[in-house]
Amino acid sequence: MWGAVGNMPKGKMTIKDNTFTGEYKYSLDNKGRINIPSKFRSALSKLSNENFVITKGMDSCIVAYPLEEWQIRVEAGLRELSSTSSKNRKLVRSITRFANTVKLDAQGRIQITPNLKEYANLEKEVIIIGVVNKIEIWNPVNLSKMEDITPDDFDELEDKVIL
Repeated sequence: MWGAVGNMPKGKMTIKDNTFTGEYKYSLDNKGRINIPSKFRSALSKLSNENFVITKGMDSCIVAYPLEEWQIRVEAGLRELSSTSSKNRKLVRSITRFANTVKLDAQGRIQITPNLKEYANLEKEVIIIGVVNKIEIWNPVNLSKMEDITPDDFDELEDKVIL
């Protein structure tokens, strides 16, 4: 049906390349590697060549951008910021000093660097969340603290997003 209605390839359940949704529980192995869900791997664009850029998230998590998404949106946006602004320099430095390009291995895992593992307080169990154009990797305790919100917290945004 998808093929006929929306010209979507049969068996592909994503809206477009580099679109990630859903939540998955995984374990970090002894070497600091984590599986990327197969749904996310299949959504990765060919231009990203199985590469992600991982860096510090704005919250206490790790963000994994497909390489293409990083180059087109994040890196391009950071380049546009004026380096004469102290705030801009701090933001660029904060994001790029933790950024590393990682490639999926044959088992679909990526390597988490020790400094990012420490930043996100990752231990054995982790939660991986698709956040439209990127993936977040969370310590379950940190994520549960972030979810301490009420519906009123979203009132202002609901007018801007069609749900």
